[in-house]
Amino acid sequence: MRLLFLGDLVGRSGRNVVIDRLPGLVERWRLDFVAVNGENAAGGFGITEEICQDVIDAGADAVTLGNHSWDQREALVFITRQDRLLRPVNYPRGTPGRGAHLYTARNGANVLVMNVMGRIYMDALDDPFAAVGRELDACPLGQVADAIIIDMHAEATSEKQAMGHFADGRASLVVGTHTHVPTADHQILEGGTAYMSDAGMCGDYDGVLGMEKEEPLRRFTTKIPSGRFTASLGEATLCGVAVETDDATGLAINVAPVRIGGRLSQALPDFW
Repeated sequence: MRLLFLGDLVGRSGRNVVIDRLPGLVERWRLDFVAVNGENAAGGFGITEEICQDVIDAGADAVTLGNHSWDQREALVFITRQDRLLRPVNYPRGTPGRGAHLYTARNGANVLVMNVMGRIYMDALDDPFAAVGRELDACPLGQVADAIIIDMHAEATSEKQAMGHFADGRASLVVGTHTHVPTADHQILEGGTAYMSDAGMCGDYDGVLGMEKEEPLRRFTTKIPSGRFTASLGEATLCGVAVETDDATGLAINVAPVRIGGRLSQALPDFW
């Protein structure tokens, strides 16, 4: 299977680069399944139903969230009827929506996508490892699911790496989101799971984490907030990770970073 995961969409620039480029990538790379983190899609804070549908219409099969899941209050309502939108699986019992779902890929295969949030330097949620373990036990790779994608939305690289090893051999891909900076540690772990500490963001890198740089600079240099954070509107880079899996096991046989457009050095998978 051919899988593509795209990092956090930040504001209009991030939305536009995905909406403009994803349909062509799906066709050119013959992608079977695409997952996108959309938690910063609405001006950098949360996601709306309209934006979510636009991303799905562009080719996303699943949209994951994170610590900004509820910044747009309407998400608390529409997430209950939009099964392609996932919030972290380790939110407390009774939180609207779902944290994992089994989808049908373009080639007819079953793909389990899971969104989970870390706890180091993040809001205190339920144990992410226990939550992921329960979902993996309920939907085993190679038996129920033909591929499994885990979006680990977390600040600490150590926690993301630990999740990669925790799920190694039981998932096709464990990829980190949240820091908005793509890492260079894409690899296939010992058990066959593709791993990358952070997919980076789909947004304008001439800023601070996708935001216009002036307000963050003022806050860092004066310690005085003087305005709102606003998403940067310059040319965006589409960032993510591409994975090819073995049809028999669902484990990874190829992994590569994806960086298209904008200011960052460009990177494309060489196996498609």
